[in-house]
Amino acid sequence: MNRRSLLIQLLGLSLGVSAGPGLSRQRHPQGSRSGSPMGRPFPPLRGPIPLPSDGLSAAEQQRRYSSIAIEDRVVVPEGYRSELVLCWGDQLGDGRVGYNNDYLAFQPLAGDQALLTINFEYISARPWCAGYAEVTGQTLPFDQLQTELDRRGGAVDLMALEANDPLRPMVTAVAEAALMDQGIGVATLQRQADGRWRRVKGLLDRRITGLSGWRRREQRLRVSGPAAAVFRRRERLGYDDGLADAVIGTFGNCAGGQTPWGTVLSAEENFQTQVVEAVFADGSSPSPARRPFRFDGRRLEGLGNPFGLAGNKYGWMVELDPRRPQQAAVKHSWLGRFRHEAVAVRARRGEPLVVYSGCDRHGGHLYRFVSTERVQDPRDPGNSRLFAQGRLEVALLSPDGQGRWLPLDPATAINPRRPSTLVIDGVLQAALVPQTDRRQAGSTALESDAAVVDYCRRYPTLGDLYPGTGDQQQGAILIDAHLAANAIGATPAARPEDTDLDPTTGDLLISFTAGGSDGSERADPAIFRGPNGETTWPYGWVMRLSDAPAQPDGRGGTFRWRMVATGGTPWQGGMGFSNPDNLAVDSGGNIWLVTDRSTSSASLDIFGNNACWVLPNSGPQAGQALLFATGPMECELCGPCFDSEEATLFLAVQHPGEDNGTRQAGGEEYQAFTLRDRNNQPFQQLRRVPVGSNWPSGLADRAPRPGVVMIQRQGGGPLLHNLHPTQHG
Repeated sequence: MNRRSLLIQLLGLSLGVSAGPGLSRQRHPQGSRSGSPMGRPFPPLRGPIPLPSDGLSAAEQQRRYSSIAIEDRVVVPEGYRSELVLCWGDQLGDGRVGYNNDYLAFQPLAGDQALLTINFEYISARPWCAGYAEVTGQTLPFDQLQTELDRRGGAVDLMALEANDPLRPMVTAVAEAALMDQGIGVATLQRQADGRWRRVKGLLDRRITGLSGWRRREQRLRVSGPAAAVFRRRERLGYDDGLADAVIGTFGNCAGGQTPWGTVLSAEENFQTQVVEAVFADGSSPSPARRPFRFDGRRLEGLGNPFGLAGNKYGWMVELDPRRPQQAAVKHSWLGRFRHEAVAVRARRGEPLVVYSGCDRHGGHLYRFVSTERVQDPRDPGNSRLFAQGRLEVALLSPDGQGRWLPLDPATAINPRRPSTLVIDGVLQAALVPQTDRRQAGSTALESDAAVVDYCRRYPTLGDLYPGTGDQQQGAILIDAHLAANAIGATPAARPEDTDLDPTTGDLLISFTAGGSDGSERADPAIFRGPNGETTWPYGWVMRLSDAPAQPDGRGGTFRWRMVATGGTPWQGGMGFSNPDNLAVDSGGNIWLVTDRSTSSASLDIFGNNACWVLPNSGPQAGQALLFATGPMECELCGPCFDSEEATLFLAVQHPGEDNGTRQAGGEEYQAFTLRDRNNQPFQQLRRVPVGSNWPSGLADRAPRPGVVMIQRQGGGPLLHNLHPTQHG
């Protein structure tokens, strides 16, 4: 019996039942102001589950949500339009628009032109392989490569192959193509007379790929800060790529941010799937052989192996100036090396430059960089020099809503979290710290409080864990930032995904996508708890953090924090969304939130496709989550950003069809869910769901492609009505 028949039998329904409407644009009474009834900033979409904000009675919720259809497209509210701006394979600079677009940054130019900087994060192997020939006009030996790799155990270290091994050219060709489709792009936009933004060719168009500098030395990236001294060392415990402090390419580019002086910061996140993450005590990296090339049709890993890339040169924050394509991008090592997924820049006259960032892993940390010099003019292009000297700190949160910053420097005392403080369902969570044997790379799991005490006795400070002096010692700490932060007792967080500053209050907003564990690390259950005290909460939160002013010559500092939004279904105590990811805050302090729930997790299917939500800062809907847009099948919506007038929202549609690939003609299934109405009464829903994706073409049997869309009101004007910056203090 297939899944569709089984689900319908469980509901006691016949195969002839109508699946009902799709995710709908809600209809409202006539005479509503500006198409936004009851003073709402826009007419919210009706999503897959009942919400307190949907305006329906319990009986109406049961009737209208009993059967729905999910759609393989970008759905926007009534009175709005969504249009494709660019997608994978379009020409861009000396290359093409890359794959899996993520963070977006809009920068206006003269003459109704603008630049859009775009991150290209990673490769979703199944749809990438399916669409590669159509997009590029070239073919790659995917099937032959997979067959040969299967014969050799599924993975291969290219550095160990004979020069004439027939596998070598196949691996190199696929790995090169995949790395060329990652990195960063800069595209030129032109505003039309009707307000639409159109892609045009421009002199500033640019591509930085995962292999920039591999063939052309002048394209290599630079490194600032103490890690450069580590890269220049002649004697080291680990691997030497022969490049000193030059770097080939950037990949895993996920979130990002803009500086007041016009540069863009691009965060290298899941680099550990492509190069070795572990490092030695001196900050050097093990051989690329530790991360062999792997391809099985669904996973494409170890892309750095064929090119001998040193793992310690990835996992950084990259700065580029979109207006200066000849200027090399720089990896700023004072911002730390970890799985970067967020960045927010605070530049105030007379104060040090402050940068907030997060590490997107279970048990990852929240970080703060404080520059040594003070900002004189926030718009001075010379402010980039402030990244070259300062201190990196990591957050320690207390359950009472207070917190402080711990400096990641040699003098800081070792004080890992005791396993007894992280007991979940009777199971101790070991403390993951830098390797006890400092001649070995990687980590050690301390499984008892006694083991932690012994570790502290053996290594009293970070300076004892990372021997050396000056920049070489500090650089090694920054290269191993996550484990160093574990060692000094920083709070293990719930996958911090994004950091944004609220322009109306100056507070830092942080999205935490999920509270739980990956087996080796987990979020602190004393901080990250569900609405009813659940120690595992897979739906996420948004936190508001009020930070005390940083001092350039101090160590540490304090802050206050509180949760302001909680994911989950309303009947669980959540706001209706799941797994908040990127954030954007408009000039009125309204939070725009996109979600990244796993589309391969059946337990999260109830939330439907990933979406974009608005959390109003004022008005009748303040404190609610309003559904603004939903994405195509199996995609993630990323990188929300606005044009200067906040009349256009740009969104990146990432990895459509990631799990099931290309949707075949008629490909769909039925899913059944038990929902609850606003009176907490259960009822059944039957949901028709496409299998795979054909976005953006909409043509059956055509492979999906990631792309960037713009959303505007059909008649022009600001995205949100009835919420104006003047209303906010």
